[in-house]
Amino acid sequence: MDGGERGGKSSGRPPGLGACPNTRLFSNPLMGDAVSDWSPVHEAAVLGRPLSLRNLINQGWPVNLITADRVSPLHEACLGGHLSCANILLRHGADVNGVTANWHTPLFNACISGSQDCVSVLLQHGANPQPQNDLASPMHEAAKRGHMKCIETLVTYGSDIDYNISHLGTPLYVACENQQISCVRKLLESGANVNQGRGLDSPLHVVARKLNEELANLLMDFGADFQAKNAEGKRPVDLVPPDSPLSQLFMEREGPPSLMQLCRLRIRKCFGAGQHYKITGLVLPEELKRFLLHL
Repeated sequence: MDGGERGGKSSGRPPGLGACPNTRLFSNPLMGDAVSDWSPVHEAAVLGRPLSLRNLINQGWPVNLITADRVSPLHEACLGGHLSCANILLRHGADVNGVTANWHTPLFNACISGSQDCVSVLLQHGANPQPQNDLASPMHEAAKRGHMKCIETLVTYGSDIDYNISHLGTPLYVACENQQISCVRKLLESGANVNQGRGLDSPLHVVARKLNEELANLLMDFGADFQAKNAEGKRPVDLVPPDSPLSQLFMEREGPPSLMQLCRLRIRKCFGAGQHYKITGLVLPEELKRFLLHL
């Protein structure tokens, strides 16, 4: 029994729209006009009502209805993290790569909601993990919002972990900018380039501005260059107040890395992005494998 169902017939519009004269609704599911400001199918999807959705589809309602902004029921289901509704729509031919007027795909919406299940089912049905436009990148959105599991799934399906958008930078940079520690760690463990950020501004630069010691330590453990200069010619340490604990941390890190750290970085580099999980299969002592994996 669908817990989200309520008695009575669907109003055909979302709560709060009332009888707005600008709201156009389908009176006939077989009408030739393929665009509506809202439809019962959208409502069932956005509210997470799979039973209503099945009934509407069985009555002949198309699953690829779009609003004037090109929002489909699948977009709404994924934005709400409603896996059962997304599954129903996909099984009935919903466009998995449909793009809204804002360049949002269902996959992008799933990363907004943080639904790893929706991300997985979309990718299984052929969703493109790479954005069609720099305005809406699923990986960047997941990194921004701290949805580590979504990042993990995107990487598994071949999403470019270092995809660089001019106004955002890399997913790692976005995660650091928003201080999403779990996402930063997942990206680094998956092979993200620790020194690639936004232009000449590295992830360590943005972490220095945030005065986040934990992230600074993490980035430097993965080989961040604390001598790198940004467009203003400043190193990360130059962005930190002299009396802050982070300034002390940078001073302690002065000098070349240890031979042990250099070996770890070199071995990890040999595996390449997204392949570090293979370290677990090496014929090495468990303690050494944990060291290589930063565990």
